[in-house]
Amino acid sequence: MASVQFGQHAPARRVILHLSDTHLLAGDRLLGGRYDTAAHLRRTLEAAEATGVRPDAVVFTGDLTDLGEPEAYRALREAVDPWAARLGAPVVWVAGNHDERPALRAGLLDGEPTEEPVTGVWDLGGLRLIALDSSVPGWHHGDLDAAQLEWLRAELSEPAPLGTILALHHPPLPTHIPFFDILELRDQPGLAAAIAGSDVRAILAGHLHYSTSGTFAGVPVSVSAASCYTMDLARPADEVNGMDAGQSFHLVHVWDDTITHAVVPVVDAEPAGYFTPEWVARMAALTPEERLEAFSRKR
Repeated sequence: MASVQFGQHAPARRVILHLSDTHLLAGDRLLGGRYDTAAHLRRTLEAAEATGVRPDAVVFTGDLTDLGEPEAYRALREAVDPWAARLGAPVVWVAGNHDERPALRAGLLDGEPTEEPVTGVWDLGGLRLIALDSSVPGWHHGDLDAAQLEWLRAELSEPAPLGTILALHHPPLPTHIPFFDILELRDQPGLAAAIAGSDVRAILAGHLHYSTSGTFAGVPVSVSAASCYTMDLARPADEVNGMDAGQSFHLVHVWDDTITHAVVPVVDAEPAGYFTPEWVARMAALTPEERLEAFSRKR
């Protein structure tokens, strides 16, 4: 995507599309009898492609299917693979508590259907992306065992030119919704110790079905809302329930000195139409002083 620089920041060094919680079911069945997760995924992919962004990677942070059905993983891959090919971006699949490791490995990674954690490392032109597997077979809470934490320490022993981003399903953050306290990531001190003193610059997560952010062990954490359904945070905390609205994804822009996480809503709404390609071209043709006069001064 062509970029025009009007301010003091050059274009981002790397861009990641961050999506989460697709919860596909085999046969395009409705989730809970009400949520069309397959249609919502298609709409989310269309919205992401319409941004014109050509990311360095696409990350799905878990709960890729709702029941771990092999057919659901096949459907997910059939929907995402051609879309990602058009974007020219690798896809990073992260396991969530609703996923089944053997079916995920076979359906999405062409691997052996084992219960081994689904982890990986990607070099995105100097930016290192590490996928962790916080799923616990047979349970909905999250955890990272000693072996995975030791593997993570080894991977982080040498810094990457542009630093490291971690991706996992269960966010290492508190939440004000009581229900999610039961399903949180266990042994968060162990993860904090594993990344201490490393080049980890950001953590991407999902699981909560609403967008939120915070810090963990001094590292920014960004949680992407779900494509299937989201939590209605307008309700009292102990009455929060899912709603068929508010779906979104994140655009993660990586600069040398900062990383931003922009929430992009998946909605059908007409923009005002003021900032057009023609307007951008006119502004780009002006000198900085003329641009300031034309646009920045209060009228």
